[in-house]
Amino acid sequence: MKFYQGFTLLEVLVALAVLAIALSAIIKVTAENAENASYLRDKTLAHWVAMNILTEIQIKKKLPNNKKGMSKMAERKWHWLLKVSKTVDKELQRLEIKVHLHKEEALVTLVGFVSL
Repeated sequence: MKFYQGFTLLEVLVALAVLAIALSAIIKVTAENAENASYLRDKTLAHWVAMNILTEIQIKKKLPNNKKGMSKMAERKWHWLLKVSKTVDKELQRLEIKVHLHKEEALVTLVGFVSL
């Protein structure tokens, strides 16, 4: 009498179920990681756009009024809003720059100060 060794159908199904659960968890973590990387990339680029605007104003030494604008960086259009306000010191102005994509909530709000 010969006995064949191997896996039963039930053992194979259980192994496939465990594998499917593990792979779905790995796929979920990978997708979340990619989404976070995309968000951080956008936030970094938005911060660079805001820093460029602030630097341009500081270099020109000419204080604009509140204004909106659009800048291109990394082959994307970034919309920004500049708000100028006074401070306690009459020679110092507060600049608030909000940068966003597609008119959605601002990704970055940068606050800087410029002396007159």
